[in-house]
Amino acid sequence: MIDLAALERIARAEFADIGVDVYRIDAKLRLLLVDESYLDLWWSEVQDGRFAHHWNRYHVDGTIHRHDNSPHQKWHHIQTFPQHYHCEREDTVMESSLPTEPHEAVRTFLTLCREIIARA
Repeated sequence: MIDLAALERIARAEFADIGVDVYRIDAKLRLLLVDESYLDLWWSEVQDGRFAHHWNRYHVDGTIHRHDNSPHQKWHHIQTFPQHYHCEREDTVMESSLPTEPHEAVRTFLTLCREIIARA
């Protein structure tokens, strides 16, 4: 089971510069970010290791960023399959370099968010 409290502490303490609020919804954390976007960090309670980290920026600039490991056969050609990265668009998919360890995955993904927000 993922320790959501520990991941929430990471988000609040290490990424306070981009986070407005963090709260739990079942097996996920939702982060509200300074650019008025939101990020969902989800781990399956049924399938061990299944996750999706989804940053929704549709109303900011029309983009999404999502790392997940749902084994959609459409992406079987991706070298890191089943793990893959939806970069800006649902159908723009590439290899995912997100670490598998949850603490490091959250740090890595939030660092990407910080970099993109800083460029905007």
